[in-house]
Amino acid sequence: MAALEEKSAAPDFWNNPEESQRVLRARKRLEEGIAQEEEIARLTGDLDAFFELAREGESVEAELAAELSSYRSIVGRLETAMLLSGENDHRNAIITIHPGAGGTESQDWAEMLLRMYLRWTEREGFKAIVTDRQDGDGAGIKSATFEVNGDYAYGMLQSEVGVHRLVRISPFDSNARRHTSFASVFVYPEIDDTINIEIKPDDIRVDTFRAGGAGGQHVNRTDSAVRMVHIPTGIVVQCQNERSQHKNRDMAMKQLKARLYELELSKRRAETDKLEDSKADIKFGSQIRNYVLAPYRLVKDLRSKLGVGDVDSVLDGDIDPFIQAYLVWKKTGRTAGSDDGADIE
Repeated sequence: MAALEEKSAAPDFWNNPEESQRVLRARKRLEEGIAQEEEIARLTGDLDAFFELAREGESVEAELAAELSSYRSIVGRLETAMLLSGENDHRNAIITIHPGAGGTESQDWAEMLLRMYLRWTEREGFKAIVTDRQDGDGAGIKSATFEVNGDYAYGMLQSEVGVHRLVRISPFDSNARRHTSFASVFVYPEIDDTINIEIKPDDIRVDTFRAGGAGGQHVNRTDSAVRMVHIPTGIVVQCQNERSQHKNRDMAMKQLKARLYELELSKRRAETDKLEDSKADIKFGSQIRNYVLAPYRLVKDLRSKLGVGDVDSVLDGDIDPFIQAYLVWKKTGRTAGSDDGADIE
């Protein structure tokens, strides 16, 4: 910490923006680590005091339960941080969501997932920027892309890569029948500018168009939205978040670089271990997680085997238990529990 303080106080510290940002991020992580250690020390002291009062016959069950809950929460966060050791885990994340077949049903489910992740971002104190959103026909979304800016955003959100399956009584079915919907989630690390991803101008086709969707006076009247196609790979990205075509072009290029970087990483992993197991078979029908709202209520991750009955809380962004269970499973192969038959047809 002293070395970082010395660097940040140097007269030429701001002359190199990339290095200064790296130092500031490192300093922030160290400060957060110190704050967590201090919080653990405080909670440990409080727990000792409550246990002593309990031994003396005092009624402190409620206070003790609250302190234990706080202790478990901070220990859980520390365990998650220890499991994030991948090359890109510390980076920001770029997430895309696509509905499966099924029209309005799946499009509505994709929008529910988008809301879930945006709510999780708020809970974590991260910043989310929706760079592209294509509204569905009548309800939901046809696709969405958004950035999550925060330390270890990619490391945590890689647990969400794959197909998510929803079973519920459809709000769009007048006969109130049960429906199954699918949506896919992809997560890419946002790379920094120091990593060289060469994109030849001749390999890119750029189209501009008028931004659409709900927005009233904020909807552009000019062709400011940008769609970028990388011809050799067929990768398509687009951005219509900004009113400026120049800004949309910059954001689209950043997303394209991230996609190409992830593609290159996938090729390298394929040569060594045939890709990570979690990304080995991403297609509809091979879901990673079930969200069952009827005939019972349960969210079940099919990799870590973690099941949570409070579906509303999960859909409101409380996905930390699934992130931690996934990281433990990925690192150790240990699952949260045995299969309890939550894979309903």
